[in-house]
Amino acid sequence: MADPAPRQRTAPVLWALLTGNFMIATGVMVVPGTLNEISASLQVTVAVAGQLITASGVVMAIGAPVFAAVLAGTDRRRLLTFCLVWYALLHAACALAPDFAWLLPLRVLAVFAPAVFTPQAAACVGLLVPLQERGRAIAFIFLGWSAASVLGTPLGAWVGGTFGWRAAFGLVALLSLASAAWVWRAMPGGLKPPALSLLAWRQTFGSPVLMTTVAVTVLSAAGQFVMFAYFAPYFHARLGLGPAGLGLVFMWFGLFGLLGNVLMSRHIDRLGADRAVLIGIGLMALSLLTFPLGTSVLLLALVLAPWALGCFSSNSAQQARLVAVAPPLAAASVALNTSAMYAGQAIGAGTGGWLIASGRMDELHLWGFCGLVAAMATSVLASRLGHSR
Repeated sequence: MADPAPRQRTAPVLWALLTGNFMIATGVMVVPGTLNEISASLQVTVAVAGQLITASGVVMAIGAPVFAAVLAGTDRRRLLTFCLVWYALLHAACALAPDFAWLLPLRVLAVFAPAVFTPQAAACVGLLVPLQERGRAIAFIFLGWSAASVLGTPLGAWVGGTFGWRAAFGLVALLSLASAAWVWRAMPGGLKPPALSLLAWRQTFGSPVLMTTVAVTVLSAAGQFVMFAYFAPYFHARLGLGPAGLGLVFMWFGLFGLLGNVLMSRHIDRLGADRAVLIGIGLMALSLLTFPLGTSVLLLALVLAPWALGCFSSNSAQQARLVAVAPPLAAASVALNTSAMYAGQAIGAGTGGWLIASGRMDELHLWGFCGLVAAMATSVLASRLGHSR
């Protein structure tokens, strides 16, 4: 019989990392949830306000692999705690920004934290749990992202719509400090994943399987964020949704996102990561294909459900997929995958902003659908490359 003691010792750490991801995700998504309020308050167009998402995505995309290399020898307890404290302070500074010219650079500085926390938390899992439990553990800590979509994002959208976007940013700051305290208390000291050598990075970038798998993340995130980044203005313009209605839409989306991630964490080892990723992206593509059918709140809820089921679960499966392909390169590949996710968000948000500025808001779902179809085709290619090794 397996000794339960190691699992009991690691459970509090995994819960702390899950909570940290919850706050990271809540902070990342606070801008899409309050885009209307930021636009009105700072007197900029929705497309200009959307640059907060694009610029942040670029910074996080570049920062994830760079920080993974630079901070390789840092104690993870100190590093992850500092990330959340930094996140709190910069969100507080954003809440005090007098205009958009101040808000944009402060937001860019704030998102240094997601560029570090999410990939390094996933990399830590490899040092905390046995190999056979690693996929489930990684999927577990990523439940924080889907939990944020149930609680954090809807709450931020409601607070922003009711009390102003500054209050929503302030809430993220306070909760990030609380999360930092939990991570500091739960994480063991002296936890340092091996530093990545130049050879490891070369092996990662030189692996057709890993790089094709990472390309799936870019295409998937870009396809989603063409539409997702502009949920608030889209639903306000098409369905007349206010802060309360928008908060309920985000909560509905989040509930199914959480369900999808729970199902993924339980069945990924049986399905296999490759198949799980394809199922998740296929569900999202179905939603975007049928998006024009969401002409009422009830129909919209039905259309969004498949997207939510696949959204966070497919990303969790992607993380596990990369770790399984090359365990010794996991720290590099997971950081690169996080970079790819944020790069895709920047590409998608930028494309969506361009379409809206061009008066083509009704085309958002079509562009997103094409991105997801391309992601599915690339995922199939990655699987074939993996099987041919």
